[in-house]
Amino acid sequence: MGGKAVATGKDRQKQLAREHYERQMQRRLEREQKAKRTAIIGSTVGVVVVVGGVVAAIAFMSGGDTPTDAAASPTAAPQDTASAAATTGPKPYDAAAGTCDYAADTTGGKVKDVGLPPKKVKTEPAKKTMTFETNRGDIVVELDNAKAPCTTNSLEHLAEKNYYDGSKCHRLGSQQFPMLQCGDPFAKADGKSQDGSGGPGYVMAEENLKGATYKRGVMAMAKTQAPGTTGSQFFLVFGDIALPPQYTPVGTITKGLDILDKVSKAGVVADAGDGTGAPKQSVEIKDVTIAGKS
Repeated sequence: MGGKAVATGKDRQKQLAREHYERQMQRRLEREQKAKRTAIIGSTVGVVVVVGGVVAAIAFMSGGDTPTDAAASPTAAPQDTASAAATTGPKPYDAAAGTCDYAADTTGGKVKDVGLPPKKVKTEPAKKTMTFETNRGDIVVELDNAKAPCTTNSLEHLAEKNYYDGSKCHRLGSQQFPMLQCGDPFAKADGKSQDGSGGPGYVMAEENLKGATYKRGVMAMAKTQAPGTTGSQFFLVFGDIALPPQYTPVGTITKGLDILDKVSKAGVVADAGDGTGAPKQSVEIKDVTIAGKS
């Protein structure tokens, strides 16, 4: 007899299992893509940021899985896109030896290789001044070298290697998630590209987390949800964000908050679906310098 074949119960089970697997893979791919974009403050595949508190893990910033992909809130935190296991990740600052640990980022994000920062660091002077020369004016940050020496040392290394020169800040949050995420050297910030996956090829442990808050004027580093995934991406806070103390607060903005306010008012090119997006008023970093402060 002709006609369509009728699937057996076993065939149907196989079909359902295959469809379930395909849906899982699709969701996984979507999560990975979002993580890369949101590494708010981070850097590899996973990032940025300012991916938690507001969003649950605000993959902040590197990138990372959202400034982590932030928690379960409509606004994702800044995060980088790197993800490293805590057991094999970089070690925190060794005060006795005066050394920092910078580990290779093996997560597969885009890399602008400028080598590793020197391991030996000094916590003096306690403060250093970081100046971002941008197309909208200077943004100046007082870095807390005493409390975040490895992060400060990394930023200094990247500045000396012109790592940030020509890069664009790729993620702007709303008034509910007031931050601007920068530090992906490959970001196009056009509202179309999957920005947030670029990094320097290395990661470091988070610092200065005890009692950390992310209020207006704070500069913090993006990362994925996993510890030890801080890279080159960072976020500048122009309001108050209720994030968990997981992102290294590396400094305080002393000049340029008015620039961030203006960029914020202009809004984003297109909402990425989490209340963030590429800023309409683009912010391009022309040059970065860091100087000691007596």
